[in-house]
Amino acid sequence: MCGRYKLTSPPEALGRIFQAKGSPNFPERYNIAPTQQAPVVCQSEAENRALVLMRWGLIPGNSSTGLKTKPLINARSETIAKVASFRLAFQSRRCLVPADGFYEWTVTDSGRQPHLFRREDHGVFCFAGVWETWQGPETATPIQSFTILTTAATEFVRPIHPRMPVILGPDQYAGWLGEVATSPEELSTMTLPGKDEDFVVYPVSKRVNTPANDDPGCIEPVDLHDQGDEIGRLL
Repeated sequence: MCGRYKLTSPPEALGRIFQAKGSPNFPERYNIAPTQQAPVVCQSEAENRALVLMRWGLIPGNSSTGLKTKPLINARSETIAKVASFRLAFQSRRCLVPADGFYEWTVTDSGRQPHLFRREDHGVFCFAGVWETWQGPETATPIQSFTILTTAATEFVRPIHPRMPVILGPDQYAGWLGEVATSPEELSTMTLPGKDEDFVVYPVSKRVNTPANDDPGCIEPVDLHDQGDEIGRLL
């Protein structure tokens, strides 16, 4: 799964990397949590790539409970084409979710221990996502929200967690966004485990466990042996 991630690159840099228009107000974030706003790249009405802020935690367009519903922060890639909450979004509202790190947890003697996965060069990558628009009687304006697809963990990620976010390569962006014709089989292939060959991982401060903590201290490496912790069962 993916329950927290980080993004410290400025919107201007993201626009260049993903060839997307828009410059949303988004500061450096070290601990993005569900229900918070984060940048995504999607197709605009003008058929250009747009960089916009959306709420993390998809609300299905036909939801009768809206914001009262538990946010759908992840969608299993193996079933997303069939699950009612995601099916329509997967067909026509796919997006890229920029990130430069994500967290997964193990259980130690002293509690949940976060680990940071990032590229060796600290560069930006992206998760595969889908998005929806929802508006209820209590909302003045429509709410755009997204979810992140997950898949089985690669051999590199598996010691920490059995699932991981789907990470797309630049050669897959156009197909995922629907800019070029892409078959269901090709979309399914894109969500298979992979794209972590240049990643590193290390344990970081448990401050990440509290969403209110959002600063460079969240990504500082820690020594589990100094803390007297040993990795126990996987979450």
